[in-house]
Amino acid sequence: MKNIATRILLIACLVVPFAACKKQEEAKVDAEPAALVVPGKDDDAGWRTYLSEVVTRNMGNITNTPFLYYLPPESDPEFDAKYERSAEQAKNAIARGIVGGNLIAFGSPASSRMADMAVASFEGVEPGTMKGVRVLFIGDAADGERVKAAVEPAGVEYVFIEAK
Repeated sequence: MKNIATRILLIACLVVPFAACKKQEEAKVDAEPAALVVPGKDDDAGWRTYLSEVVTRNMGNITNTPFLYYLPPESDPEFDAKYERSAEQAKNAIARGIVGGNLIAFGSPASSRMADMAVASFEGVEPGTMKGVRVLFIGDAADGERVKAAVEPAGVEYVFIEAK
């Protein structure tokens, strides 16, 4: 009898720490990710880091590498040239067609110009041809509505993140 009681105590001593570890792991999983802080309008490096984190948090079940379009702050001396190159790349990629299971992200401290790029990129896209594609726009609320109106006819899942 004493032997059985000792074994039960020994088993209990082994099981309790594992159960406690499991509860701690569950608590870590349930914890909300830290809130993101939008960098200043002229903080190029900060914006790149911020956008990368926002895109990562909004991948959902998408496993393909996202298409990410970024514009530097408008204070960048080469802003217009960078805008033209990025706009051409985005327009060409979307014109070739993006298949379901992909994410296209547009984000910049220059929200209005980024919205212009997103809207122009979807001109001529046939309605319903991009089902299963997620489009993420990170910017100002007014620009988000403009982008939504331009991209939703393509059949995409539109996600707006206000950069505030």
